[in-house]
Amino acid sequence: MSDSTELKTFTGWAATAAGAPLEKYSYDPGPLGQDEVEVAVEYCGVCHSDQSLIDNDWGISQYPFVPGHEVVGRIVRVGDQAHGLKVGQRVGIGWYKGSCMHCSSCIEGSHNLCRTVKPTIIGSNGGFADRLRSHWAWALPIPEGLDPAKAGPLFCAGSTVFNPLVEFDIKPTDRVGVVGIGGLGHLALGFLNAWGCEVTAFTSSLSKQDEAKRLGAHKVVASTDSDALKAIAGTLDFLLVTANANLDWTAMLATLRGKGRLHFVGVVPAAIPVHVFDLIPQQKTMSASPVGSPSNTATMLEFCARHQILPQVEMFPMSKVNEAVEHLRSGKARYRVVLDASK
Repeated sequence: MSDSTELKTFTGWAATAAGAPLEKYSYDPGPLGQDEVEVAVEYCGVCHSDQSLIDNDWGISQYPFVPGHEVVGRIVRVGDQAHGLKVGQRVGIGWYKGSCMHCSSCIEGSHNLCRTVKPTIIGSNGGFADRLRSHWAWALPIPEGLDPAKAGPLFCAGSTVFNPLVEFDIKPTDRVGVVGIGGLGHLALGFLNAWGCEVTAFTSSLSKQDEAKRLGAHKVVASTDSDALKAIAGTLDFLLVTANANLDWTAMLATLRGKGRLHFVGVVPAAIPVHVFDLIPQQKTMSASPVGSPSNTATMLEFCARHQILPQVEMFPMSKVNEAVEHLRSGKARYRVVLDASK
């Protein structure tokens, strides 16, 4: 391994208690693992999951807590057993940064479904810092021509909404709906439009109609308008829910054609009350998925570079990380927030 740029101490921004402002925090990362790479952070996205863990909304946060799981940076050290990567290479690291590499899920390429998969910010320090380490398989090279300053959110939000397109063989001839035009949804609209689908955006606010069409939607429907939902009943092949909201799921299922699928990537707050007779007669399906595997994420990056699909971001200096988190918390972000580690 190369130790020419070894740092004995990493410095990041940490919350010391639930909801507390982030403060400068230094820590010893320990020795570099043989199968790890160390990345000098250039940019890091700020995700709602970061905010949730800062605030301990999930009841699992450990403090001091360094957030950040949408990292872009240059490799500065490579472990002896790390494969396919080299010092100086620009890579991205997302929600996960390691998996066992030997279970049936990992062997088949579904590393994201590994039962011992290692989240980047649960139980370890994340990318609101000068350095971050990852298993080599989860540090993915960023294609030339893809703006690194905007690429970070692709490793969480982008991978999450791209994954179902591959996993469920979405076809260019499909009619697809996207529920929620936010951090995930705005990327889903761009992906599906470039995929060739007829894209319908569902939003609780029709004031977003022009914005949704600019982002890739062909049609826009009010997700809370029962008459509007009835008008498109039986027309969609796939409905992707990116929103974190409770909706009329029976009405949403009714928008699907036979063999249609209602798929969740957004964490809706309440249990989903659906009767089995809403599914059986037309063989409809409900499902959900996490962030994509390294393979699917790499495919997404190639797709983004080919079509120049990038998230719409607002940039903040890393030194103003608390302002960035508050901007996200206030609901004002359009649509992703990225920290520049050089400032």
